[in-house]
Amino acid sequence: MDYQKIGVLIYELRKEKNMTQKQVAQLMNISDKTISKWERGLGCPDVSLLPELATIFGVSVDHLLAGELKINEQIGGNMRNLKFYECPQCGNLMTATAEASLSCCGKTLQSLVPKKVEAGHELNIEEIDGELYVTSNHEMTKEHYITFTAFVTGDTILMSKQYPEWHMQFRFQKRKHGKLYFYCKKHGLFYQVI
Repeated sequence: MDYQKIGVLIYELRKEKNMTQKQVAQLMNISDKTISKWERGLGCPDVSLLPELATIFGVSVDHLLAGELKINEQIGGNMRNLKFYECPQCGNLMTATAEASLSCCGKTLQSLVPKKVEAGHELNIEEIDGELYVTSNHEMTKEHYITFTAFVTGDTILMSKQYPEWHMQFRFQKRKHGKLYFYCKKHGLFYQVI
């Protein structure tokens, strides 16, 4: 651990929040001299204090200990670079337009890697009254089902959460070309071009 880097980060985060050392110390029920010591790189917060300090500054404990916040490269937020994350424990679904550090149920999530769907396994798409109606004959049991579908264009995402023991179906307004993603709980994330 680099106490100097950690101290500089604590200082920068405190200034970003427009807080004094005394204000941070009061929130943590410690002395402001302790905060000063950390910021000068003469010590490091005790492991029991790290979660509280991370919460005050709105960062992860990992980033505090690394002494730096990694900033994503600006890519303009293009939806075609969309990353999907799903918690294997609770099914929480998250998206990001670039790589992100996300966690749920105490575990760090990895972005799902999409594969092009093989012929014969595509979702069925038919046009009805200016909308696209999407269905599938995919198994929809608690052990094996499609958990979500998402139609993605350069600037839009239309997402539909799916549930076991329901028929997989949804409708969306016909738009320009894009990719239709779907996530099978057993086999992973797939896409097909529309």
